[in-house]
Amino acid sequence: MNTSLAKTKNASSSIGGLGFTFIIALISFGLSKLPGLDHIGQLACAIIIAVVYRQIWGYPEKFRTGIQFSAKRLLRIAIILFGLKLNIDIVLHQGIGLLARGVGTIVFSILLTMLLAKLFKANSSLSLLLGIGTGVCGAAAIAAVSPILKAKEEDTAIGAGIIAFVGTIFAITYTILRPFLPLTDLQYGVWSGVGLHEIAHVALAGAPAGPDALAIALLAKLGRVFLLVPLSFILMYWMKRKNQVESDSEAKIEFPWFLIGFIMMSLFGSYVLGHLIPVPTSVMNSISFFTSFILTMAMIGLGLNVRLSDLRTKALRPLLAMAITSVLLSVVTYFTI
Repeated sequence: MNTSLAKTKNASSSIGGLGFTFIIALISFGLSKLPGLDHIGQLACAIIIAVVYRQIWGYPEKFRTGIQFSAKRLLRIAIILFGLKLNIDIVLHQGIGLLARGVGTIVFSILLTMLLAKLFKANSSLSLLLGIGTGVCGAAAIAAVSPILKAKEEDTAIGAGIIAFVGTIFAITYTILRPFLPLTDLQYGVWSGVGLHEIAHVALAGAPAGPDALAIALLAKLGRVFLLVPLSFILMYWMKRKNQVESDSEAKIEFPWFLIGFIMMSLFGSYVLGHLIPVPTSVMNSISFFTSFILTMAMIGLGLNVRLSDLRTKALRPLLAMAITSVLLSVVTYFTI
């Protein structure tokens, strides 16, 4: 009888938690369509709502099972499906030079952010996430590497929120500066693709310069997304060595199987869909929407772990380190085009 009751409560918590994150995700998508908020995006809206909810009403304990499912399982599913956005064939055949720039962007962002974090005595875990998000592909990169780095869910949520907000400011700044810069449309596209944080930010900044600029910007950005895979394996090796040094024993690092799924979906989308299997654009758009939606649900689950008291004490210095890195990244990439 007790076992049956426990199963019922667990099922109720699971369904209720999924419904809870689903409803807030719907609200977030609706808000992201409003003027002004459309530049921020649904991920940032979702995290803001989740954080505000936590401060006012506390963590919804009765829905914990479903919320944790969203924060962990749906997050990994979203990363796997995110692989469909990466056309490996285009990156390898047309973007080798941009791929090299992407390597430079990632190394520069991570090293400088961590150097500044050490200088400012900032939280190292959150700073590393922000450095990776700045160098690779924003919130998606932070979500992908968090399990490898064993980062706290709170740090993952804070990092994703910061990167979405700061990246939006930079994207808007790029569009404002574009008419005054001595760059061709293609040069501006490369600058946007190499210097901005997320794919959405690159699209926002690149679109006003025309379709060719947008195409080259997205190609440059896809190169950085592609580099998420080798970076993840480097981080796995680094964590294993770090744990061995600290514990003097064989480190137990959970293999990020969802990255294999990411690679497989990338290969599937690059060489099967549209080639061996015709797929209407509407279907691909629906898959992209579904991916964004479940990623939003995951971010809500993570955002509910954030306490503003911790945000004040933990996030300001990493935010400063990341902001300075982003400014210098934009300046350096501008003068190297």
